[in-house]
Amino acid sequence: MATYLITGGGGFIGSNIVEELVRSNQRVRVLDNFATGRRENLIPFMDKIEVVEGDLKDLETVRQAARSIDYVLHQGALPSVPRSIEQPTNTNDVNVTGTLNVLVASRDEGVKKVVLASSSSVYGNTHTLPKRETMEPVPLSPYAVSKLACEHYARVFWTIYGLPTVTLRYFNVFGPRQNPHSQYSAVIPIFIKALANGQRPVIYGDGSQSRDFSYVENVVMANVLAVHEPGANGKVMNIACQEAITLNDLVKELNSILGTSIEPEYKPERTGDVKHSLADIGLAQAVMNYAPRVRWREGLRRTVERLVESWKR
Repeated sequence: MATYLITGGGGFIGSNIVEELVRSNQRVRVLDNFATGRRENLIPFMDKIEVVEGDLKDLETVRQAARSIDYVLHQGALPSVPRSIEQPTNTNDVNVTGTLNVLVASRDEGVKKVVLASSSSVYGNTHTLPKRETMEPVPLSPYAVSKLACEHYARVFWTIYGLPTVTLRYFNVFGPRQNPHSQYSAVIPIFIKALANGQRPVIYGDGSQSRDFSYVENVVMANVLAVHEPGANGKVMNIACQEAITLNDLVKELNSILGTSIEPEYKPERTGDVKHSLADIGLAQAVMNYAPRVRWREGLRRTVERLVESWKR
């Protein structure tokens, strides 16, 4: 039995990782300030985990949270491209300084490995698809810049200090516990909420933009694999399903699942948005035998079911 620290464990991805670790009888500690994470995400596990309410920006808090920890799964961040454009300084403070604090604390407390969450946004609007880890990143937003900086810090702590780190570039993760109510929410929960309420979902652009939507169970599995695979140390790897889905197709599929027939509303493209996103997952497959368990249609069905069920409570 190992002891894990999940930063941002009250968030969407973090709480799904917590659920899997609790299910497999691991010891779990969560660090979250609940600025974007939600306490209710952790209610089912509260008798089995330890929760430290604190801020990534405070090194001493992070150091205390990392004490006696075997593995850190660093999910804590200030998400959202639009928010980062509005709040670049805050995004940098949370994402970059927060990550540096996690790495320093992990080094000093003898953590065995740190797995960091990065983002496909670091690639920017490259015309070459699929996106491979060997491509030069061209971030288009402060959020993407912050994630790229975190990747570099992780590599430095591995090469200079010998702290094993693995960076996972997530592609458009979705699933249960994703918040549909914030103006910064991801597209899938926003679309589900709109269609379920009989409203037209808003697409910024013509809807031909594509995403490699990745159900959260695949991301959870990738984190577990990264912990246990020594060959992953020091590497940056794409985590996705290797399927390109347009936003127009997404609306059609959600209409089919929900039994609705609502056309989207189109608005001008937003600054910082990436046009197309498709991952090459060959490196993760080769290094740690990663393969997506849940494809996007099945993931959509599960997500709709869970979201609609939660709204009825």
